[in-house]
Amino acid sequence: MLRIGNFLSTLWRRWRDVRPDAARTGADGERLAAAWLRQERGFRIVARNWRSPRDRRDEVDLVARDGAVLVFVEVKTRAAAALVPGYHAVDARKKRVLARCVRAYLAGLREKPVTVRLDVVEVALPPSGSTAGPTILHFENIPLLPKHFRP
Repeated sequence: MLRIGNFLSTLWRRWRDVRPDAARTGADGERLAAAWLRQERGFRIVARNWRSPRDRRDEVDLVARDGAVLVFVEVKTRAAAALVPGYHAVDARKKRVLARCVRAYLAGLREKPVTVRLDVVEVALPPSGSTAGPTILHFENIPLLPKHFRP
């Protein structure tokens, strides 16, 4: 039993030491994505890291306006050499969570938008020591809600 306890405490120390870097990397990726969407695509950022009041675990990274369209943006930050690209990391489970978030967000609005969509922004970070900047890929209009959904 003592060995398991030591193993768990060692694992916890390692996770605790590594986790802030992962969270920082994700936050940096979200900042880069928000700035890129503003400058390159002309989006207006409405909210960052919006959490559902019903379930605080449900979160949308960015909520933005693209003209009259309300855009929910999931940002995936990865190393440039990652095995799974950010686009493919938004699987069926994540889409269910995002759909719950979108419905909760829309329920709280006084004026409902005519159109909503989900975008995925993938931020690929270069290897450390590289002089290249991050690469940003923008995937628009990812299927999320039923075809005839009305906000």
